[in-house]
Amino acid sequence: MPPIQFLIDRRETGRTIAAVLRQRYKLTWARAKRLVENGHIRVAGQLTRAPEQRVKTGNRVWIAHGTIDNPTPAEKKPAAPAPAKARTPSKPKPTLELANTLAVEVVYSDDSVVVVNKPAGLTTVRSKDDEAEFGKRAKKFLPTTLADVLPTLLGMPSKPVYAVHRLDRDTTGLIVFARTPQAAQALTKQFREHTTERRYLALVRGVPDGGRIESAFVRDRGDGRRGSAPVGKPVPDDGKPAVTHVKVVEKLGAFAVVECRLETGRTHQVRIHLGESGHPLCGEKVYDRPVGGKPVRDGSGAARPMLHAAKLGFTHPEDGATRNWEAKPPADFAALWHRLRTAQNTPTANPT
Repeated sequence: MPPIQFLIDRRETGRTIAAVLRQRYKLTWARAKRLVENGHIRVAGQLTRAPEQRVKTGNRVWIAHGTIDNPTPAEKKPAAPAPAKARTPSKPKPTLELANTLAVEVVYSDDSVVVVNKPAGLTTVRSKDDEAEFGKRAKKFLPTTLADVLPTLLGMPSKPVYAVHRLDRDTTGLIVFARTPQAAQALTKQFREHTTERRYLALVRGVPDGGRIESAFVRDRGDGRRGSAPVGKPVPDDGKPAVTHVKVVEKLGAFAVVECRLETGRTHQVRIHLGESGHPLCGEKVYDRPVGGKPVRDGSGAARPMLHAAKLGFTHPEDGATRNWEAKPPADFAALWHRLRTAQNTPTANPT
C-alpha cells in the first residue's frame, strides 16, 4: 500500500514534525514522537528520526502505511473536548530506558550535587511537551527518565533532583544534577556563562582537520534540521553562537576518534558541527550530511550515534572548589573503536 502523504502549510512552518503529526492526526505527544523515532516518517524525501526536526511550507511528509489508525487528517476546526479518560494513554511496553536504569552509575554525590555516568537509551529528563500533555500523570504512563530514577538510587525517593544540562538519549557519559534549588541556580549560571569543562569523545566518519568550529545555530538551517545559519547571510534574531574545539585523537583509516571541547553548549552542538563539517558521528542519522548535501556513507555498523561525555568539570556551588571527573567509554563504543582499529591495522592505543 502507498504511504500517506500531505504538504506542510504556512501555518505549520517552523513547528516540529512531531507537533504537526500530533495536531493533524490527534495523536498523543508520545505516539507522535515514536512514529518519528521508529523511522516511519519522511520529510521532503528524507527519512527522519528526529521528532524535533522543524518543517517549512511546501515540505511533503510521508507516513508509512499502517502506522496510524486514522489516515485522514483531523479537520482544522476546533474539536469538541474529549472526555478525560479518552486522553489517558495506554501503559507502554518495557523499553530500553527501563532496562538501562540498572546501568546508571553514580560517580559522585553530596548534599548539593550528584554526578552520573549515563548509559545509552535513557532520556535525561521529561520534555516540556510531555509534561504539557500528561502533567503529573507523565511519570506513570511515560518511559522512565534519568531524573526519575536518581532519587531512588540516592536513597531519597521523595526528594527530586534538578536537571541543569542534558545529554541526548543515546549519548553516554557524565552529567550533573543539582539536589537543591540553590545548587541548581548556581550550576545553571555556570552552564549559561560557559564556565564549565565539557569534553566529548566521538567516533566519526573520515578524518577531520581539527581546530575551532564556530557558527550561529538556528532552528532551520535550510533543510528542516536544526543547525548553522547559512554563511554570508544575515543571522536571524534567534540565532545563537556555537563554538566547538575538535582534536583528532586517533586515525582509523576511513574513520577517526576525536575529542570535542565545548566552548558553548547548544542543543545537539557536537552532532551538528561534526555533521556539517562532513564528518558525522558513526551511527548518526539526523545530522549526517553538510547543509544541502547528501548523507555521508556510514560503513561503521554503529547502532547509535557514537558520542560519549568523557570529562566534566565545574565549580562546586557550596565550597567554590573546582571539581573534575572522567568516565571511560562504554562497552559498545570501546568495542567499535577496537574493531575499526583492527580493520585498518592502525597503531595500538588503549581506548579504555
